[in-house]
Amino acid sequence: AAPRRAGQRLRGIGVGAPGVTLSGPGVVVWAPGLGWRDLPLKRLLTERFGLPVCVENDLNAAALGEYGFGVARGTPNLVCLSIGTGIGAGILIAGKLYRGHNQGAGEVGYLLPDPGYLGRRYDEFGALEGAASGPGIAARAQRLLAAEGHALAGQPLTAEDVFRLAREGEAWAQRIVGETVDYLSQAIAAISALLDPEAIVLGGGVARSADLLIEPIRVRLDGVVPFVPRILASDLGPQAVVLGAIMLVLDATTGYVLINP
Repeated sequence: AAPRRAGQRLRGIGVGAPGVTLSGPGVVVWAPGLGWRDLPLKRLLTERFGLPVCVENDLNAAALGEYGFGVARGTPNLVCLSIGTGIGAGILIAGKLYRGHNQGAGEVGYLLPDPGYLGRRYDEFGALEGAASGPGIAARAQRLLAAEGHALAGQPLTAEDVFRLAREGEAWAQRIVGETVDYLSQAIAAISALLDPEAIVLGGGVARSADLLIEPIRVRLDGVVPFVPRILASDLGPQAVVLGAIMLVLDATTGYVLINP
C-alpha cells in the first residue's frame, strides 16, 4: 500500500474475521479456517496500536461493503453469500446487520442438504460446506473420478479446475457442477423463504464461476419459493470486506450532533 500522506489522521482499524465473532467485545469465538477459539482480537489490537478497533464477522463486513459500494448498492434487504473455502452469509435487514442471538446468523454452511446429514457432528465445517464449498466440490469430483476409474483420479484438483473442465465439455465435471447448483439452490431457497431479501450477492472463490451458477439456480428456484430474489455476482470481490470494515470504522469514529428543530 502507498504510504499515508503527511497530515492524514489514522481513524482506526477495521477487521473482518472469518468466523463467529462477537462484534461488541471484538472476540472471535470460532474461526475454523484459522483455528481461532475465543480470541480477544479487539483487545489485542487496541493494546498494540492504541487506536479505535472494530472487529466484525467478515461476511457481515462484506454485506456492508456490497450495500455501500457494490452491485446491489443501496439495497436495504440484502444477503451476501460467500462460497469459497467455507460457505457463509452476511445479512442486512432494513439496512442494518442482523447478527442473531449468538451473533451466529448467516452460518449457512451448516445448512443440511438432506435428512441423511442429521445425527452427525460438525465441529469444524458444516454439512453444506462439505458438499458445495471449494474443497467440497474438489472432494466430490475426486470421489466420482475414483469411482469411474478416470485417469485424473488422485491427481491434484481444485474447484476452479472442475469449472474449467465443465466449460470444456467434460461430462463428469458438468455433473459435479450440476450437483453444486442443486446444493446452492436449496440453500438459496431456504434463505429466500426465511428472509425474503431483495438481492443475494454471490462472492468468494467459487463465485468467480458465477456464469455457470446463477442462471441454473434461477431456473431451479422458479416456482419453488414465493419470491425469487435478484441473484448477482459481486463486482467487489475481496474488497467488499475491506470496504465494509472501513464503513464500520468511520461510523464508530464519527461524532454525531442531533439538533432539535
